[in-house]
Amino acid sequence: MKYKSTKTYGHNVGLSAAFRQWRADSHCQKIHGYSLAIKFIFESDELDVRNWVVDFGSLKSLKTILENTFDHKTLVAYDDPEIEWFREAHTRKILDLVEVPATGCEKFAEMIYEVTATWLGDAGYSPRVNLVSVEVMEHGANSALYEGNSND
Repeated sequence: MKYKSTKTYGHNVGLSAAFRQWRADSHCQKIHGYSLAIKFIFESDELDVRNWVVDFGSLKSLKTILENTFDHKTLVAYDDPEIEWFREAHTRKILDLVEVPATGCEKFAEMIYEVTATWLGDAGYSPRVNLVSVEVMEHGANSALYEGNSND
């Protein structure tokens, strides 16, 4: 039997990030932003001594990682042809730049999945707990889900 639990940081949490899809053929190539929501699904064959998959109170350090990456940040892909402009804006304190391999909900979900899988090990949850998926939502109509095996 598998137990599953979910944790969601909703749009109200304030993970307000700006980014652009420089390769897009649409308005998404412009800098735009969302108050992102993030949903985690954890699973385990067995519960801990408190009968939990994860202690939600222990997720504070994971939430801090999310805040440091997304909250009032501008995320820009390493290969963005305007990366130097963003770096200059960061140097001039116009924006708080986070350089990432790629932007967009799909890549953000993958990035958060990888960080969370590592966090599970560091927090002592692995191998008992597995991260099933991470979903990143721009708003009620758009989201992306990344699934994997955090025990790989």
